[in-house]
Order: sequence, then C-alpha cells, then structure tokens
Amino acid sequence: MSGNDEFCPRVRLNLWLETDDGMLFGLGRAQLLEQIEKLGSLNKAAKELGMSYRAAWGRLKNTEEVLGDALVLRTRGRKGASLTPLGERVLEEYRQWAKEVENFAVMTARKSFPWQISSYDEDEARRKKGLSKVAKDKVAKDKEDSSMDK
Repeated sequence: MSGNDEFCPRVRLNLWLETDDGMLFGLGRAQLLEQIEKLGSLNKAAKELGMSYRAAWGRLKNTEEVLGDALVLRTRGRKGASLTPLGERVLEEYRQWAKEVENFAVMTARKSFPWQISSYDEDEARRKKGLSKVAKDKVAKDKEDSSMDK
C-alpha cells in the first residue's frame, strides 16, 4: 500500500460486443460515431481518431453488415455523413451500458480494495482541477517574479 496521499487508482474498462464473426461494437466504434456526429464526415472523424478512412469505413461496414442496417447516412453529391436513428440509438445505449458497468466496477473495487478508487471521469476531473491549480500557481509566481524584477 502506498503512503502517498495522492495515490488514487482508477478503474479502466474496455467493453465490446462481438459475434462469432468478430467485433460488433465497442469503444472504438463508439468514438467513431461520436466524431461523425460532431464533424459530419467519416473522413474527418477517421483523421481525428488517427486512423485511415479505409480502416474507419471497414469497421463501420462490418458492424452495419452484422446488424443488417445502417448506422451512418452517407450524403451523396457532397462529402458528409450523419448518424441514422439506429446509429444514434446504438451510440447512446453503448454509452449508458459502459457507464453502468463502470459504476458497478468502481463500487465493487471500493469494497474490495483499501484504496480510494476512482472512476475514469472522476480521475479526469481531479486531474483537470489539479492542473488548473498548478496553472494558477504558476501565473501567481510569474507575477510575483515580474514584480520583483521592477
């Protein structure tokens, strides 16, 4: 056990659904749909995620073939894409399912281990708050240093 007050392990999970044919839907596809929703383009979404258009298209196509329905509506005549109602529903259901599983994992980890366990979101918020404090302290120190130079 750590004597460090800052020691706060976080729960990380990787959840996906698969069929006998392989991956159906998981975090990567959820992130792809989120970026398509945000950027309105499969190409831009792929670039944002650091993947090729072909890889993004292949993963999306595989999932759509297994489901027998489209998750993304490709706009003809101009480059663009948007989520179909099914795409929106699958994305939202995945988000909800992942959150529920994470909450359960955090709860049971807190019961099982003697440390202050956090969820990924709690840890990110803590880090941002800590970074904000570090940034504020740096600005205050810089002001103090500059006033001493005068």
